[in-house]
Amino acid sequence: MGALPVRVRGCGNSTARSEARAPDCRRSDRITLHAFPLHQRRNVNLLAIETSAEFLSLAASRGAEVRTLHVEAGRRHAELILDALGALMDEAGLEWSDLHGIAYGAGPGSFTGLRIACGVAQGLALARSLKVVGIGTLLALAEASQQARVIACIDARMGEIYHGAYLRSAAGWQEVHAPGLCKPESLPLPKMDSDDGGWVGCGNGFLAHGEALRARLGGALETVRAGIAPTAGAVLALARASFARGEGAAPASAAPIYLRDKVALKKGERP
Repeated sequence: MGALPVRVRGCGNSTARSEARAPDCRRSDRITLHAFPLHQRRNVNLLAIETSAEFLSLAASRGAEVRTLHVEAGRRHAELILDALGALMDEAGLEWSDLHGIAYGAGPGSFTGLRIACGVAQGLALARSLKVVGIGTLLALAEASQQARVIACIDARMGEIYHGAYLRSAAGWQEVHAPGLCKPESLPLPKMDSDDGGWVGCGNGFLAHGEALRARLGGALETVRAGIAPTAGAVLALARASFARGEGAAPASAAPIYLRDKVALKKGERP
């Protein structure tokens, strides 16, 4: 396949095109950087990688400026990621030596996708003596939704979902229900507060199991945004706060969060 143009966008008004081996680019998410003090925003350069689903999602910050790349990669993440990273770094005006840390989508999600993000982040960080931060994909999904009360659900296949519930406050995200794996009809129910309104259901779990999830959540569910996916932009926004708190870790500690130990049902387990 020949080199195709990839559109890389920043948070400012400029948009540029670079050459990389990648399919046509989807929209690029704008990122709110409120969680990181202004003086630190200007001095920290980070890279974020999110490949837990069908998208290859990358983000790079040069101080306060953030550029993102979000393409539908199918199963071609490993084939496309290095060229796409190079294109993004060029557009951000960054050399690899300019980076201060690397963040990655830790999971849950596609086993192969999680290993790619973790492995690339680990390799890049080891080569440059950088620290890494793993961000949960369900929390990144909540961040990407730009909602305040989120039930995040990702299709886990085999009739199950990965789930988590999060509440945003002035201090950041509060974990209401920790990431877990269950049948849609067994999803933990969040507490309802009549003063704060209902919850927003986000993620492709609501595409795969919408009827069962709506029945389970009932009046607790205010609306559904099933098309929201975890993005590297959301990972980067969350990672800024993590690095600011000193939570960066050695590259050797990077590891995916699977929540499951098998990827398919055995023949005898299938309906």
